[in-house]
Amino acid sequence: GREVLSRAMAALGAYRCIECNGEAAELYRDYRRGVLRISICKSCQKPVDKYIEYDPVIILINAVLCKAQAYRHILFNTKINIHGKLCIFCLLCEAYIRWLQLQDSSQNTDPDDLIRYAKEWDFYRMFGIASLEQTSFFIGIFITLWWMTPEMLKRKSDFVLLLKALLLSTYGKLLLIPAVIWEHDYTPLCLAFIKVFVLISNSQAIRVTLNLNRILPWFAIFFGLILENGVVCLFQKMGWDV
Repeated sequence: GREVLSRAMAALGAYRCIECNGEAAELYRDYRRGVLRISICKSCQKPVDKYIEYDPVIILINAVLCKAQAYRHILFNTKINIHGKLCIFCLLCEAYIRWLQLQDSSQNTDPDDLIRYAKEWDFYRMFGIASLEQTSFFIGIFITLWWMTPEMLKRKSDFVLLLKALLLSTYGKLLLIPAVIWEHDYTPLCLAFIKVFVLISNSQAIRVTLNLNRILPWFAIFFGLILENGVVCLFQKMGWDV
């Protein structure tokens, strides 16, 4: 029974080696009584996934350092399914920052006006704008990659996996909240660094998911930024504060 299951998993390529990105049937073998043996990759002769015995904090640190091995572990060898919730929360953080900046730009200190302002739908508008900008950014990435490497995105599952990787790699936007809470003179610089970090994470996610070189992911991100800025310009022409 175990041999049949192992062959089936191998045929599906259920897991990936975090070192060479080769397919693997299993991450470890359980010999019962708590005895586990990490599987060795047939291609590179290294452990398929050393992170299975690491503490989650260590894995998170390696992900923050944008190590390809940590990204492969998270994307291919775990059952993480929080990309949707993470995306919503990151967009809420970004919308809050924009709403806060819009509120600070108002010079009217009338309490009645502030109460009225709090009841307005500016926050939801900022959330919608942030969502549209991120959607256009992702669309630009998908168009570029599909145009440059159509063989990499043949199936629906390829698009889904890449979208999941992009959503998970936007976790850096969570840093927007502490950057504003601990407000100081260097807050704009901090926000710029957070933006760069998110772009680096996006690049690494694309590279790991599609097994590409370093140049093509950045080219796709550059085109995505052009499309995103185009949407921003459109909103500005419509007279909206973004």
